[in-house]
Amino acid sequence: MNTLTFFRQHSKWVAGMLLIVATLIVYLPVKDHQFVGLDDDLYVTHNPQIQKGLSWANLAWALTALEAGFWHPLTWWSHMLDYELFGLNPGGHHLMSLLLHTFNVLLLFGLLQRWTGALWRSFLVAALFALHPLNVESVAWVAERKNVLSTLFWLLTLGAYVHYVRKPHWQRYLWVVVLFVLGLMAKPMLVTLPCVLLLLDYWPLGRLGLSWSEFRQKGPTLLLEKTPLFALAVASGILAIHAQHLLGALPSLQQISLTARLGNALTSFVAYLGKVVWPTDLAVFYPHPEASLPVGQVILAILVVGTLSLLVLWGTPSFPYLLVGWLWYLGTLLPVSGLIQVGRHSMADRYMYVPLIGLFILLVWGCTQWVDGSQVKKGWGIAASVLLLLGLSISTRLQLAHWQNSVTLFEHAIQSTEDNYLAHNNLGTVFLEAGEIDKGMEQLSIALEIKPESPEVLYNLGLALKQKGHLDGAARYFSEALDINPNLADAHNNLGIIRMAQGDGEKAIQHFSKALEIDPQLFEALNNLGTLLLGNGQVEKAISYFSQSLLLNPDQARAYNNLGAALDLQGHSEEAMTHYHRALELAPYSYLTHNNLGKMFMEEGDLERAARHFSKVIEIEPDFGDAHFNLGVVRTDQGSIENAIASFRKALQLNPNNQEARQRLALLLEKVNP
Repeated sequence: MNTLTFFRQHSKWVAGMLLIVATLIVYLPVKDHQFVGLDDDLYVTHNPQIQKGLSWANLAWALTALEAGFWHPLTWWSHMLDYELFGLNPGGHHLMSLLLHTFNVLLLFGLLQRWTGALWRSFLVAALFALHPLNVESVAWVAERKNVLSTLFWLLTLGAYVHYVRKPHWQRYLWVVVLFVLGLMAKPMLVTLPCVLLLLDYWPLGRLGLSWSEFRQKGPTLLLEKTPLFALAVASGILAIHAQHLLGALPSLQQISLTARLGNALTSFVAYLGKVVWPTDLAVFYPHPEASLPVGQVILAILVVGTLSLLVLWGTPSFPYLLVGWLWYLGTLLPVSGLIQVGRHSMADRYMYVPLIGLFILLVWGCTQWVDGSQVKKGWGIAASVLLLLGLSISTRLQLAHWQNSVTLFEHAIQSTEDNYLAHNNLGTVFLEAGEIDKGMEQLSIALEIKPESPEVLYNLGLALKQKGHLDGAARYFSEALDINPNLADAHNNLGIIRMAQGDGEKAIQHFSKALEIDPQLFEALNNLGTLLLGNGQVEKAISYFSQSLLLNPDQARAYNNLGAALDLQGHSEEAMTHYHRALELAPYSYLTHNNLGKMFMEEGDLERAARHFSKVIEIEPDFGDAHFNLGVVRTDQGSIENAIASFRKALQLNPNNQEARQRLALLLEKVNP
């Protein structure tokens, strides 16, 4: 058997392997990418629930959770599994998304080939889906696991539906329902899937017929057949809107008018088409134009969409795939077009993950049919296809490079768009987290200039000033953020920290309590409130808050340290010791915990171990005066007078008001120089 014969006999397997290899080669660099500073914290890196891993309690939590503005328990379970397998190693999370995307590519190829019998057309649609740069966002962004995962169940539902159509039976229909529900449990993007099933009934399944009379005769029955799916879609849509409302992510009509939403939806339909044809300047965030969208641009969009729709209708009697592909694109994009506005973006590359399939069906079937009916040789068509896929692969690899980390991602977004306040804001927070406060403030100031009333930007500027120790300025920004959005729990928490540092315990308690009223899961606020109560001598209440905080997030070194200190005050030294050691397991360089342990050992008379901990404190934080004083006391008890004198002198240098250090130093100096 020669090679050509082998390929012909096993063409389906060869095509599948080509798709797998091409997808993995193009996307493989994602294994070395980092998490990014946009929603990855909500889904993985700062999500204590996910980091509890897979457990019955955690699986149950996901069934009722509306965090991140979605009800998507399957997505939460997926992230929990990743954490079990890879921890916080981003490469594993990225590879899992890549595997899901690869599986989606294979499913799409298999389904189209089975429906139409057109092997290489199906291959080309799947290859375009695999390699188009618009899909980079869905694959390379860990937080968009919900997109690739829900699309997996989208495609499985389509496969189950065709299986049911070929031999209708309630058990087969049940599989359609189950897979559809699982898809909705990954992301509510599947709400339009029942409509896509009706499109498949038209072409390629031919259940609706091609004439108007057949459509009128068969349409009601086929529509009734999908009633359970439509009911589930409506329920999922209502739940999604409710979840986004709770998150505060739905701008009002006063903020973004209906006219602005309609205009943005129309221009976005055309803008997406432009990015399909020429995929440049792709960004993680496209700012919404709100009321600034030019009327001429909207009119042009109406003309483009209208003209294309008329051309599709004109060609549909002869080429039914035109209508299916076009309505697939428009219909699946409609829920995320901005008519129900979520957030402040005008469009998003990730929204095209499913709509692209419809466009690719339209383009591939249309172009190949034109080639077949023209004088153009098939060899030229194959060459053009290869060159197109090669060009898309290069473009995708270039776009993928922008997703390496937060800095490359947001810098590219700033270069690719205008007045992108969110990219400046997020780049600023990345710099703040890296300790580059001045660079962070520079980016945040630009963001504030673009959007002066953004509570997120104001809040982040408050964080920057707090890091610099400018508490009054930080408090002012936090207050301004809360004036615009009173439900920012983190702003209340940070304002409480400042009021506590300024000695205003009453206001601090008010802010911590308000933060917890808004977000009962905010473990930092519980810990801060416990710290304040501990300082006021309310030890029992403090222990209660520290314990609640650790239940929400058991990996808080500071909370373990605080709980240890509270238990030590009650005389529970063994329990306190256990919590201190746990704190050091989580944060080996916590000088406060070393200092607390040193004091415990000093009280127990274990001077050697006390000295080791106080020395460790000084090694970590040389200007911590309390440790120098405590070490002086230990050295005195050990009879190491010269070392004790040096420690007391350093303690006084750092805190001249430490009268006990002054008295102890004077007594030692009298002994040395009687």
